[in-house]
Amino acid sequence: MTYSAPPLEGIRVVDLSTVLSGPLAASMLADQGAQVIKVESLEGDTCRLIGPAKGDLSAMYIATNRGKKSLAMDLKSPQAKEILVKLLVKADVVINNFRPGVMARLGLDDDALVAINPRLIRMSITGFGTRGDARNDKAYDAVIQAVAGVAATQRNPINGQPTVLATAVCDKLTALTASQAIVSALFARERDGKGRRIDLSMLDASLAFQWPDAMYNHVFMDEPPATFPEFGINQKPYKTLDGFVASMCPQPSEFRGQCKALGREDIADDPRFATLPLRSRHGKELRELIEPLMASFTTQELIENFRQQSSPIGRINEREDVLTDSQVIQSNSLVEFEHGKLGKVRLPQHPALFDGKRLTQARIAAHLGEHGREILQELGYSETEIQSLCQEHVLKI
Repeated sequence: MTYSAPPLEGIRVVDLSTVLSGPLAASMLADQGAQVIKVESLEGDTCRLIGPAKGDLSAMYIATNRGKKSLAMDLKSPQAKEILVKLLVKADVVINNFRPGVMARLGLDDDALVAINPRLIRMSITGFGTRGDARNDKAYDAVIQAVAGVAATQRNPINGQPTVLATAVCDKLTALTASQAIVSALFARERDGKGRRIDLSMLDASLAFQWPDAMYNHVFMDEPPATFPEFGINQKPYKTLDGFVASMCPQPSEFRGQCKALGREDIADDPRFATLPLRSRHGKELRELIEPLMASFTTQELIENFRQQSSPIGRINEREDVLTDSQVIQSNSLVEFEHGKLGKVRLPQHPALFDGKRLTQARIAAHLGEHGREILQELGYSETEIQSLCQEHVLKI
C-alpha cells in the first residue's frame, strides 16, 4: 500500500528560532508535510546574512528555511504578542532556541504556553541547558564543538592541535535530534491528547553524538579494560595516482578483500592484523604497508578492485565533484528548481524515502515578511489593521 499524503500533513509549526539548529529542525518537518510559519524579527534572521546571497535570501537561509512562510514582527510589542498567541492557539508545535528566560520575558513561559494551548509541543533548544554555571552563556557551533570534545577528537595530524570542524556539525546534529523528539512527542500526543515540553541542549545532543565512538574509552568505569586506540586514528585518506580515497574494512572478509584488491592478500595472514583489535593496535604498521599500495593505482582502479571484493571504498570528492558524482545523480539526491527572481537553485532532497518515493514538498524559502498579510488575514485582521501595524513598526510585509 502506498500513501499520497506526506507524513506530517496537517501539522502546524510556529518557528521562533534563528540561525541553524532550530530552523533546520523546522525545515525537516516542513519537508515531511508540516505547515511551518517562521516568525522573524523586523531585521530578519541572522542566517539571511550567512553565505552567498541574492537580496535577503542567502544560500544558508534557503537550505535551512525551505518550505516555510515568513512573518516579521517586533515580538517586544503587545500587538505582536497578540498575533503570536493567536498563531499558537492553532499550532501543534512551537520551536525556539532562545537563551533560558527569554520566553518568560516575552510572557510565554511554559505555563503560559500550556494555558494558550494544552496540546502544544513546546521545543526549547539551548546551548548548555537550563542548569549549571553556563546555562545563560551564548553558544554557537564552535563553542559546543570545543566543550563536547569534538574539536579534541579532530586533531591536526601534523602538530596534534585540536581542530574545529569547518562545518556546523553540532548545530545540525541538534536539529536532527530536535526533529526526532518533536515527532516522538506528536506520536505520544496521539495516545493521550497531551502536549509536551521538550528541553534540548546542543551540549547534550553533541555528547550523545560523541559517545559511541569518540568517547568509547570513557564508557567503562569499574575496572576498565585497556585503553583502545582512539577511533578513526588511522582513517586518514589514502593518496592515489590521481586523487584520494577513504576506506574502512572492519569485517574480516572486508579486510581480506582490501588486501586482495591491492594485490597483497598475504597481509591479511599477518598475525599482527588477524583481528580488528589487533589491526587497531598495529594501525601505524598496517598503514605503512597499505599507503604505497593505494598510491600505485588510480582512484577508479581502486574503486573497481574494491567493489569486486565487496570491500568499502570511496572517492574523496571535492565540493564541486559532489554535484557530478554518479551515485548522487543516480539516487536523485539533489533537486534543482526555479526560485522566482533568484533563478534556479539546488538543494538536497529530504533523505528519507516513503514507500520508495521522494517527498515532493515545495522548497522555496520566503523573503522577510513575505507572508505577513496572508497570515494576518487568516487570523481575521483587516487590511486597515494590517497597515496600521506596519505604520507602527510592529509588522513588516
